[in-house]
Amino acid sequence: METIIATEGLTKSFHGKVVVNRLDLEVPKGAIFALLGDNGAGKSTTIRMLTGLLEPDAGRAFILGEDCWARAFALRHRVGYVPEKPRFYDWMTVREIGWFTAGFHKPGFFYRYVGLIDRFRLDASTRLKALSKGGYAKVGLALALAADPEVLILDEPTSGLDLFIRREFLASMVELAGTGRTILISSHGIAEVERVASHAAFMAEGRLLLADSIEGLRKRLVRVRLRFDNAPPPPAALGTVLEHEVSGRLWQAVLQDPDPAAINELRCCREDVYDVEESPLSLEEMYTALLARFHRPNQPRESNNGQSAGSIRDGAASIANTSGSSFFAPRPFEEEVEPS
Repeated sequence: METIIATEGLTKSFHGKVVVNRLDLEVPKGAIFALLGDNGAGKSTTIRMLTGLLEPDAGRAFILGEDCWARAFALRHRVGYVPEKPRFYDWMTVREIGWFTAGFHKPGFFYRYVGLIDRFRLDASTRLKALSKGGYAKVGLALALAADPEVLILDEPTSGLDLFIRREFLASMVELAGTGRTILISSHGIAEVERVASHAAFMAEGRLLLADSIEGLRKRLVRVRLRFDNAPPPPAALGTVLEHEVSGRLWQAVLQDPDPAAINELRCCREDVYDVEESPLSLEEMYTALLARFHRPNQPRESNNGQSAGSIRDGAASIANTSGSSFFAPRPFEEEVEPS
């Protein structure tokens, strides 16, 4: 599958603190790729390097085969970008900001913009300062899409929006991906992004924890539950252990890259083990388990009856990446944000 966005060892520090640490990512064509993590995980800094607004300290980033820093100007007509908190000239009307921005783009921009604001049910005569947060976000998206970009990058696009607007906004991403666009969306609202994402990458403290398609993640991260009569099975024999808990005769573990043969052996060959269930995790559960091991790579998790619930393998060594605008707002519109 063709790779549209890629990073190789991408690194950035501020005041001696590494905020993006040797990031390797691959985003395939047509994907809705969710870059997930808490505030401070490095998502926004990564996006600013991808959009040519910030020069990497080390490593490289590419979009559509072009270097994001060296070819930033050329990419601005092929990549749409919506920052977390866009800033426009608020004294302008919805129509005027489109007309003004069209001067930075190729012919056809303004006509597409007018069609988009009509589709988004925006009143063209309303001044930007009078818009709701949802309306302001729609203006940003309309400006990003009006140049007909091949790639769309959204940084926390639903932040501050109400539930209905968030769902409407995210649903529109599915339509856009259906037209062949590739979408990278960063968010700390993991549960809501799961509804639309085709791929996901989890970040913490500037590091990549895991990246894959949603289907691949659901196969690679599973919860196993069972009951036992005698000795509980050793969880490390079943895969990489993220969480492990024993309570009485109940046993459960969250495993990365589970061994199907070992799990099947429990079902078939141990008479003292029964009711073996294997189930996928939600993206939020995946992130919680990965983050817990990232912060406590060698510390056992205690079960709720106080017994040691098994050791957790070293996190950094085995958490692996297997992942498989045209509108850049003119400089006066951009908001200077804290590194995150």
